Amino acid sequence: MKLAFYFNDARCTGCYACVVACKDWHDIPPGPVFFRRVVVTEQGHYPRVAVRFVSTACHHCDKPLCISACPAGAISKRAQDGIVVVDSELCLGRESCGGACLVACPSDAPQFGAEPNARMQKCDLCCDRWAEGKKPICVEACPMRALDAGDQDTLESSYGRVKGGGQS
Repeated sequence: MKLAFYFNDARCTGCYACVVACKDWHDIPPGPVFFRRVVVTEQGHYPRVAVRFVSTACHHCDKPLCISACPAGAISKRAQDGIVVVDSELCLGRESCGGACLVACPSDAPQFGAEPNARMQKCDLCCDRWAEGKKPICVEACPMRALDAGDQDTLESSYGRVKGGGQS
C-alpha cells in the first residue's frame, strides 16, 4: 500500500483552512515553516482573469530526491506505506549541509525554521492520525473537500490517474 494525497483544484477556494489546521495540529509556531502551502496563480488578462489555488505538501515521491541528497541519511521512505519521513536527531541542520534536501526537492517540501542550524521538518501525511484510523488534518479541515488522502490505488480508482512532473 502506498498512501498519497489527492487534490482537486476546481474545488479549492484558497481559504487556507488546510494550512492553518496543519500548523495548529503539528504545533508549528508562526514563521517560515509550512508543511502545507497554498500556491496562488493568476491566469489570463483583463477582463478575463482567473485565480487558481493549489494546495501542496510533500509528494512522498516514488523515488525521493531528498533521500539521496541528505548527507546524514536522516530521510527515509517507510516500506509499509510509502511515507517519506525525517529523523530530526540525525539531521545535521541547514547550515551544516546547506539544505541539500531542500535544494534537491522539486516541491520545496523540506522546511527549516529561522533559528540557527534549524533541522529539517516536513509533512509526514499525519502518521499519528493514520495510526488512529484518521485522515490527515488538512483533509479533514478542507470545507470544500478539495483534498483527500488514502491508498494511491484507491484514490486513482475514485478520481482517475493524475499525472505530474518530476519524481512524484
